[in-house]
Amino acid sequence: MPHLQLLLVKFGINFVGVKLGILGLGTVGTGTVQLLQDLKGRHPLLQEIEIHRVGVRSLDRPRAVELPDNVLTTDLESIVNDPAVDIVIEVIGGLEPARSLILKAVENGKHVVTANKAAIARFGDEIFTAANKAGVYVMLEAAVGGGIPVIQPLKQSLSVNRIHTVTGIVNGTTNYILTRMQTEGSNFNDVLADAQKLGYAEADPTADVDGLDAADKIAILASLAFGGRINLQDVYCEGIRQVSKTDIAYAEKLGFVIKLLAIAKTITPSPTPPLSVRVHPTLVPKEHPLASINGVYNAILVEAEPIGQVMFFGPGAGAGATASAVCSDILNLVAALKTSTATPNPLLGCRHQNYCEIVPMAELITRFYARFLTKDQPGVIGKLGTCFGKYGVSLESVVQTGFQEQLAEIVVVTHDVREGNFRQALAEIHTLEAIDSIPSLLRVL
Repeated sequence: MPHLQLLLVKFGINFVGVKLGILGLGTVGTGTVQLLQDLKGRHPLLQEIEIHRVGVRSLDRPRAVELPDNVLTTDLESIVNDPAVDIVIEVIGGLEPARSLILKAVENGKHVVTANKAAIARFGDEIFTAANKAGVYVMLEAAVGGGIPVIQPLKQSLSVNRIHTVTGIVNGTTNYILTRMQTEGSNFNDVLADAQKLGYAEADPTADVDGLDAADKIAILASLAFGGRINLQDVYCEGIRQVSKTDIAYAEKLGFVIKLLAIAKTITPSPTPPLSVRVHPTLVPKEHPLASINGVYNAILVEAEPIGQVMFFGPGAGAGATASAVCSDILNLVAALKTSTATPNPLLGCRHQNYCEIVPMAELITRFYARFLTKDQPGVIGKLGTCFGKYGVSLESVVQTGFQEQLAEIVVVTHDVREGNFRQALAEIHTLEAIDSIPSLLRVL
């Protein structure tokens, strides 16, 4: 009998091997199986796990891992209904059948590990309500930040803090594109095409470049940080398609870099403060901790009392990174199963019952960067200043930088302003005869 088993028996803990049912054997599923088959130097508790069943689309496809023929099946429902399976690993992605399979597993009293941020962000209320009722856990470390351990720290290590801000670069594709545009002066479309060739961007990049993937992730992080469920429809979402190399060059001159940030922040100090939860490209000061996060890497900055600032950094995707997060959840569940009691561990389960209040974007207080193309007429800057002043918008800097096809180019950066006031000023500025267009509008951190 292995040493670990002897110890467990000594302390009166019933020792039974834990059987896994894995849904999906794509990039993440394969990485998970590879990690579980290569146990040397890893936590000894992983040795007590058995890969019992693995659901695949086709039995004939060549695979990077070897599994007995009787382990593979195309019948995914048979896995979540199998009474021998203790833990279901959902790594098929997408909304359906992932949602239905997770719910069926929970209904059957099985713990679930998922990497599916889209399903959790949209159906978390349904899934976690069912899990709490069934007395099982749904673990999701791999759903945000790839291999970066941030979910469990928010649920456990940082839970004694009053968190007031979570700011993240949580999409590697957009960070790669913006980094290339910054370092090479390249156009968005050219870098996107390269990212697709390299496999960093999907053939349909909408979820990444339009900020939808990041919105799913910040909804999950906000729910954990602020102890309430987040309605995904309340998360403001803006992608990077409109960011030009011109804006990146101006940001550089002004001391900023442009990043797609996912931000969840309390608006007023109170026991249940309203939140601002949003995703948008942002001018980040070069001295800020997130300014140096480049390429496909992710980082999440948590600001709280009393700890101050804590930043989690690492690879945001990939087979090995995501498999690390999946297996960490498996390990936590195996430990819980070995020491199970009638009362679920509140640090592993979901404790959220109510939805957080999300404030409208019009109430957000932030700084703005705006780039105007104007006719070459005297007094244009004065007219801009008059319109901004009418709505209480204070300007930090105004720079007339040059010309584009006979149009003068003017860049302004504001002080903190209520977004609704700023939008009112812009609406009036749009009516000025001298204004040709406002090609860029970005928030400043």
